[in-house]
Amino acid sequence: MNSSNSRIISDTGQQSMTLSNDANAISTVGQSSSHQADSSVEHLTRRGFVLSTVALGATAVSESAAWGVEARIAPVPIIDSHIHLFDGSRPQGAPYVGPGGGSPTISLPEDYRKLAVPLGITGAIKVEASPWVEDNLWALQVMQSDDMMLGLVGNLQPEKPDFPELLVRHAKNPLFRGIRHGNLWGYDLTKMGNDDAFMKGMRLLSDLDLSLDIANPTVPLLEAVVQLNDSVPDLRIIIDHLPGLEPTADTQAAYDNILKVLHSRKNIFVKLSAVIHRIAGKIVRDLEVHRPRLDRLIDVFGDDRIIFGSDWPNSDGVAPLDQVVSIVKEYFADKPRELQEKYFWKNSVTAYKWKVKKDR
Repeated sequence: MNSSNSRIISDTGQQSMTLSNDANAISTVGQSSSHQADSSVEHLTRRGFVLSTVALGATAVSESAAWGVEARIAPVPIIDSHIHLFDGSRPQGAPYVGPGGGSPTISLPEDYRKLAVPLGITGAIKVEASPWVEDNLWALQVMQSDDMMLGLVGNLQPEKPDFPELLVRHAKNPLFRGIRHGNLWGYDLTKMGNDDAFMKGMRLLSDLDLSLDIANPTVPLLEAVVQLNDSVPDLRIIIDHLPGLEPTADTQAAYDNILKVLHSRKNIFVKLSAVIHRIAGKIVRDLEVHRPRLDRLIDVFGDDRIIFGSDWPNSDGVAPLDQVVSIVKEYFADKPRELQEKYFWKNSVTAYKWKVKKDR
């Protein structure tokens, strides 16, 4: 990344568990966010999750590992909370078809599964990489039959007159878990705080127990996230790829200040993704370079608000999927198992309220 620019360039918006029946109640409109978060983890038992990973096709975890000493050494299942699906071969094409180079221009669930399952990944959430409203439906259709696909973060514009109708309609599909905003597709959250229609849309998103992903953070965007949280405190907000934000000398003080504010915002989550990224134009894959920032972000957000995401296949621009996964596995290897589980899967349930297929 150019050191004179504090904006993340890793994501695609830039140009060019079986849950118990009781747990299903966590998506009921009108519950408080704190109750929802408690319920999602309370009912998602270790045994239940292991059984669900088997249903999802994972081979890394067995039901027998759910009890006793074996549970301590069983691999931690992984939910990838940030992948992209697209098909550049469609008659209409696709607005985003990967980072280029050797990365595929067709990215479908079966393509991801082949790479992900051997790495211990048991499920994934697709984050929209298209500004076309019709691609929300396309994504839901290609994901519907694949047990590994747990949710869609779509693209709808809250300030548009048809947003309430479109959001309610899409939310009827349990795969639809929220929408995306931030620095992409010409969107600018920093200008939306005084837009009555946009803020009404944010409140509707919260009322429907859905979430908001924030793409390509900058320091001003983080400040806008805090302002949105002030206005709609029950809305779950997920900041994508924050490890890839490289503050400049001019933005360092503001960056430090906003992290202090984010520390206490219990409904603002962060994806510790884009760990491998460009610094001063060079791809840096050395964990020791990235370790201090990961340490700091965990200190800021705490154990309960950090989430894994790969950004596949956009991540192919800096590293293949196995390296993207291995660097965070290495970082968390000496951490308590409870923290590993929270990062790699449990916190994604709290943030997105996803359900495995049989419960959808």
